[in-house]
Amino acid sequence: MRAAQRQAQAKAEYNAFLAACPSRQLLDRISDKWVVLILCALGGDAAPQGPGAPRAMRYSELARLLAGVSQKMLTQTLRSLERDGLLTRTVTPTVPVTVTYELTDLGLSLHRTAREIRYWAQAHMGEVLAHRDDYDAATS
Repeated sequence: MRAAQRQAQAKAEYNAFLAACPSRQLLDRISDKWVVLILCALGGDAAPQGPGAPRAMRYSELARLLAGVSQKMLTQTLRSLERDGLLTRTVTPTVPVTVTYELTDLGLSLHRTAREIRYWAQAHMGEVLAHRDDYDAATS
């Protein structure tokens, strides 16, 4: 069996509803809030004037933009995204060393989905809070 045939067979067999399916691990990773925000930031969605073009960002830019993320969490998340092929890490030998992160084509394809989830959350948060209040009032 050729490699392409093995990949096609494996792809057909992925089913996230099955406990042993490896796609569950990927779903765990990409559903994380920091992953969504990193994808949106590198995808150009963090500009004050609205969505822009995807761009490379330095670690310090990402850390400033992602309010509340710890250095450890940001580092771990960036490493996992690099391992999965969603972003690239480029080291430039300057003084001090410059490290930038940029979405790959695979990362850009996921960015579109992450952006929509972020937009949905921002647009519907008021409704969700109202439903929470109603639920809490009815159950207390």
